[in-house]
Amino acid sequence: MKIVVLGGGESGFGAAYLAQKKGLEVFLSDKGIINDEYKNLLNEAGIEYEEENHDEERILAADWIIKSPGIPKKADIIYKINQKGIRLSSEIEFASEFTTAKIIAITGSNGKTTTTSLIYHLLKNDDLKVGLGGNIGKSFAKQVADENFDYYVLEVSSFQLDDIQNFRPHISLLLNLSQDHLDQYNYNYEEYSMAKFRIAENQENDNFFIYNKDDIMSMNLLEKLEIKAQMIPFSTKEKLKEGGFVNNDKIVVKLADEFSMKIEELSLVGNHNVANSLAASIAGKILQISNESIRNSLMTFQAVEHRLEDVAEIDGVKFINDSKATNVNAAYYALESMKNPTIWIVGGVDKGNDYTEIEELVKRKVKAIVCLGLDNDKIIDFFQGKKDLIYSTSSMEEAVKVSKSIAEKGDTVLLSPCCASFDLFDNYEDRGNQFKAEVLKK
Repeated sequence: MKIVVLGGGESGFGAAYLAQKKGLEVFLSDKGIINDEYKNLLNEAGIEYEEENHDEERILAADWIIKSPGIPKKADIIYKINQKGIRLSSEIEFASEFTTAKIIAITGSNGKTTTTSLIYHLLKNDDLKVGLGGNIGKSFAKQVADENFDYYVLEVSSFQLDDIQNFRPHISLLLNLSQDHLDQYNYNYEEYSMAKFRIAENQENDNFFIYNKDDIMSMNLLEKLEIKAQMIPFSTKEKLKEGGFVNNDKIVVKLADEFSMKIEELSLVGNHNVANSLAASIAGKILQISNESIRNSLMTFQAVEHRLEDVAEIDGVKFINDSKATNVNAAYYALESMKNPTIWIVGGVDKGNDYTEIEELVKRKVKAIVCLGLDNDKIIDFFQGKKDLIYSTSSMEEAVKVSKSIAEKGDTVLLSPCCASFDLFDNYEDRGNQFKAEVLKK
């Protein structure tokens, strides 16, 4: 069988490595330049590859093509692959065919990384043999090739789910839906949401689907969809007969037996993290992890870098890095959890954002808006007249300098950009790291 892998990053190299280990003929192609780290790994493994080119004749002669999630589905080469009817899969689809481990897969518009990391912590803390992959951690395929895990906890994006055929997690979680990446889904919110629901499409009645009963779009689509898995809801707004919910000052999970703990004991703060903790606890209970172990994990979990990360307190001003907030809904959660007057650093590559969702929060919580991007017009136009203090900046150094100049003791400076980072930064990590470096500069 001839395998072609498109993209030479973490997931691309991992898929090529697994294919080679399984004795398949493999060739990797990247239209861009392959990072030296992965080039060295490809050379070490003796995997044939090309960069800065797509040899179409060779690619279109493949039996199975594995596509990195960063390649747009509207790319010319993808169109040609689809025209020829060649099987096109994501790394998660490909790797899942070579493992019998139980997969816990997490998707949603917000909270994926936090909840995935939390569930991984839950399993690891209970001494289970578990790997972490998908959109975070090491390549899932590389782990399948080299490790012998009983469980994998995977963060899964809509782009990865677009390219599945048989992917069937033991437990799937859909945390929430909000308008994100609409530029890749014909600016159609339902089309994007349906891509997320694909996480459950191959599940059978011995599998589990955990969903958010408070999420309007999820509930609307569940009326139309036929899901075979056992469905378990969670809610922060209503008491449920079965599933996860909030009762007074506690989170409660009711399945075969009951688990509860005080919200103030959770290591993660904010209402959105109560929801994430509920979803993770349900997964823990399905896997028969003890109440004591779940409680311990929820108390000891460390927050993910670039997600509401405390950077420093300088002269009574708090600095918080939420660079991972690349859509309006994520910024909503961040702003909602702010207790002090907030200087909000926002901006970047707009993905079809509608700022009306956070307009009221901004009026209540935000003292000043510091726009950070090459084109700040949309944000400025929307908030003009609604906020007196709006600044336009085009570098992290400038954005932090302006924020520090207007911040007073008791204020918070929050980087929660609402947008992608690619106008000024390599990725959201680079943006967050530059923010931290500028904040800590003497």
